[in-house]
Amino acid sequence: MPNQPEIAGALAEEWRPLAEHTATEARTFIDAVTEVAAGGAPDAALSVLLLATAQIMLTGARLGAVEDVVPSEQFEPDPGPDAELDPLRENLANVFEGLDEYADVVDPLTSAELTRGSLANDLVDITSALAHGLSHYEAGRVLEALWWWQFSYLSSWGERAAMAMRVLHGVLAHVRLDADEDVVAEAEFDALHP
Repeated sequence: MPNQPEIAGALAEEWRPLAEHTATEARTFIDAVTEVAAGGAPDAALSVLLLATAQIMLTGARLGAVEDVVPSEQFEPDPGPDAELDPLRENLANVFEGLDEYADVVDPLTSAELTRGSLANDLVDITSALAHGLSHYEAGRVLEALWWWQFSYLSSWGERAAMAMRVLHGVLAHVRLDADEDVVAEAEFDALHP
C-alpha cells in the first residue's frame, strides 16, 4: 500500500502542468505590473496592464474550473515574509493619478451597495496573492502553491482582476473614443474634401 509521501508525490505530478503554467503566468503578470509601476513605457501602460490582466484572468478561470486542489498537509507551511508592496501600490497610484479610484459594488449577488475601489490596490492585491503562491511553488510545494492560487482566486484576486479589467477597459475606451468634437469635425471635413 502506498504511503502518504508517495500519494502526495503522485498528486503533485498530476497537477504539475497546471502549476507550471500558473507560475509562468504569475511571473508574467508580476513583471508587467512592476514595469508599469516603475514608469517603463508609460504610453503602453494601459495596453500592457489590459493584456496582463486578461491573461491572468484566463489563468484564474482554469484554476476555478478544475476540481478543488487539496494539499497533502492540513496546514500551510510558512513561505517566509511577504514582499513589501506599499512602494508598488504608491507607484501605481501615481501612474493612475486621477483615474485610480472607481465605483465598485460590494457583492453583485447579495448587495447593490456601492463602495470605492482602487485600480492600484486591485493590481497589488493580485500581485500579492500570486507572489505568495509562487513562494510555495519555488520551494517545491506544488500542491500548496496550486491550493493557494485556487483558493485566493476564488476568494479574492479573481474578483479584483475582474474589476481591474473592467476599469482598464473603461479607461482605454475613454482614451480612444472620447475625442474633441472640433478635432472630429476637422477630420471628417478633411476625409470628405481631399
